[in-house]
Amino acid sequence: MSKMTSKIGVVLVEDDLATAQRFSASIARSDHMQLLFVASTGRDMLNWLMNNRADVLLSDLGLPDISGIDVIRYCASHHPETDIMVISMFEDEQHVMASIEAGASGYLLKDALDDDIEKQILMLRAGGAPMTPLIARLVLRKFRKEQTVVADEPPGGALTPREMEVLNYISRGFKYAEVARLHEVSIHTVHAHIKNIYVKLAVHSKSEAVYEASRLGLLK
Repeated sequence: MSKMTSKIGVVLVEDDLATAQRFSASIARSDHMQLLFVASTGRDMLNWLMNNRADVLLSDLGLPDISGIDVIRYCASHHPETDIMVISMFEDEQHVMASIEAGASGYLLKDALDDDIEKQILMLRAGGAPMTPLIARLVLRKFRKEQTVVADEPPGGALTPREMEVLNYISRGFKYAEVARLHEVSIHTVHAHIKNIYVKLAVHSKSEAVYEASRLGLLK
């Protein structure tokens, strides 16, 4: 679903029936969102994403067939305009960082969620990165460790001034359409800049690009 539509199109992959029903009911109550698809397996969600798109993907990690990280990676690669949020029981560094590197912009623990997750989804769509406090602290600790690495040129070469501008806007939560308006170019041109940034930073998603740029000291 396009970002220009009036309601936020949400898809959910969750194998626990009670949890899926709780999230589905919460989205159904919202005036700002609509549920486009619910899958109980990763492969069902991948099949849907091959022919459809959504504004937001909510993904569990512990799926019965494939890892939710594989679903996140596919969605981030094929639908870069989709915002991705993890909803999981896993709270270890390995799962958290793997999810962010795959393309997730938010990470919430199921135990910390109330029945209504509307505010977290709206925050995500506004360019935020909603995280359970425990997860946020874990990410900060990891990020601080990475800051001990000396900043260097991106592995794929230096970013152009325009690419740096686009990257800085994206890191501040600007949407692609907003960046296009600010630079008076088409959204296709912005997408082209984003693809070049991904190649030069050797990343595959918006959140990973921001993370890598921060690690390299490229952001203002």
